[in-house]
Amino acid sequence: MKKIQGSLFVLLIIVTLTSCAQKPKKVAERKLSAKELSKYSQATFAAGCFWHEEALFESIKGVKEAVAGYAGGTINNPTYERSGEGNNAHAETVNVYYDPAVVSYADLLKIYFYGQDPTQVNGQGPDEGPHYRSILFYRNDNEKKMAEDYISSMKKSGQYKAPIAVQLMPFTKFWVAEDYHQDYIDKHPYGGYVMGFSIPEVKKVQKQFPAMIKPERVF
Repeated sequence: MKKIQGSLFVLLIIVTLTSCAQKPKKVAERKLSAKELSKYSQATFAAGCFWHEEALFESIKGVKEAVAGYAGGTINNPTYERSGEGNNAHAETVNVYYDPAVVSYADLLKIYFYGQDPTQVNGQGPDEGPHYRSILFYRNDNEKKMAEDYISSMKKSGQYKAPIAVQLMPFTKFWVAEDYHQDYIDKHPYGGYVMGFSIPEVKKVQKQFPAMIKPERVF
């Protein structure tokens, strides 16, 4: 009898652990067409691997779409393999389509800066190299001033011991990344890198700004 009870207990533990590991899949929103997206404002950010940057911004209320891609370099039609070549490398970037009536550019800046180490040069976390550098791409003078003011306030805060490494660049062109990079975390939620680094990074920001997060996109 004890043997049977012991076996049942072990089985119960296994089932419980398995259930805990299997978190519900994030609800995928309907993808909007290019025509539908064209009516929304855009913001473009680079801060390390675009997998978790895309997932992070897509979890923000008012963001209609975040697309993984490349920007900041000189290579035309960059690929994942070629984006980081040479001294004129592109950075892994996300292009964010958002409704300014719901979320402001200032709010997106908060998300962007909190979701990275702004002092890390040419990389974020375990990802190193110029293609992982942090770049804030501005589209007009107002966005540039807001970014400069935000960085200035960070410097004055005394919170950072090292210089702010985030680059400011005028937006010129965004190259959409390969299909297999789009919605990568939704497609591969149990990958080693995703579970070990990407999801914790997203959760850190979501915990800091809970009112800004879509309920169905909480990690």
